[in-house]
Amino acid sequence: MRLLHILLFLLFYTLYCNGQDSEPVPGYQHTMMNNPALSGSEGEGVIRLSYLNYYPGNNYNLHSVYFSYDSFVPALHGGVGFYIADDYLGGIITDLKAGLSYAYFLQAGKNLFINAGLSASVYHRGFSFSGAVLPDQIDPLGGVVLPTSDILSDKGRSVFDLSAGFLFITGKISGGFSINHLAEPDLSENRNADEKLKRKVLLHVAGDLTINEANNLKLRPLGYVATQGGYLSGGAGAVFESNYLAVNSLLIGDAEKNLNMQTGFSVSAGKLTIYYNYRFNLASGNNMMPFSLLHQTGLAFSLNNVDKRKIIKTINFPKL
Repeated sequence: MRLLHILLFLLFYTLYCNGQDSEPVPGYQHTMMNNPALSGSEGEGVIRLSYLNYYPGNNYNLHSVYFSYDSFVPALHGGVGFYIADDYLGGIITDLKAGLSYAYFLQAGKNLFINAGLSASVYHRGFSFSGAVLPDQIDPLGGVVLPTSDILSDKGRSVFDLSAGFLFITGKISGGFSINHLAEPDLSENRNADEKLKRKVLLHVAGDLTINEANNLKLRPLGYVATQGGYLSGGAGAVFESNYLAVNSLLIGDAEKNLNMQTGFSVSAGKLTIYYNYRFNLASGNNMMPFSLLHQTGLAFSLNNVDKRKIIKTINFPKL
């Protein structure tokens, strides 16, 4: 069983190195990590908390948590925010990220609004080999043997990173463009170029179509394309929303010949929104890809209301 876990972890780590970011899909609950121009663009100050469990039911021990706060600040003519995120990968690698974001709001035309955002962050990668089983510990006949002859350091590494992005709003349509990891930080102790975080380019678009104004029923189509290193991913779907309930569906494909589906729902009560998403694999070019890909759950809580008469333009994020 321990050997199986090693092989599965190596498989996941290979996929992780291709995409490098643990969550390539532009979920609107991870706003500032994906595009800093979205900071404060809803107007209200919002706390977001999210938890993701990758490949659930397989004991891979792959988890991510995310916490953020962002708000529009009239004195700064834009939005500000901060985030903290932690990826826990197989009990061996821990990636801790923390960043600050600012977005400047500009009216570029009668019905065209542009937000320009910048994010500065610190990225720390830590290691723990206390529970790891290395290749020289494996006896093909007798199982696992101890100790190992390899000397591994659990010394972590901290690096500085930058991200930039733009948000365009016109009528009922909003879209964005961002570049993450502008500094291409090197996370390896031996300065291995393969360990550098490659720049991630993200394009995303969303609509806001009213179906029934009296009941506040809306259809929110959305789509995205993301590329990082040799990894390419894209998706399209929609969110159907009412005052209290929203359901979503998103079809996702990538260059690895994976076709995935994500569905979910959210429930709103006053200033609190609770959401859940589930992603599963429909078809794959990798025979070892499990059916269940991730569970995501979390909440968004509005702390304060901003006088929107002083805001150039705000948008409502799709509840996804």
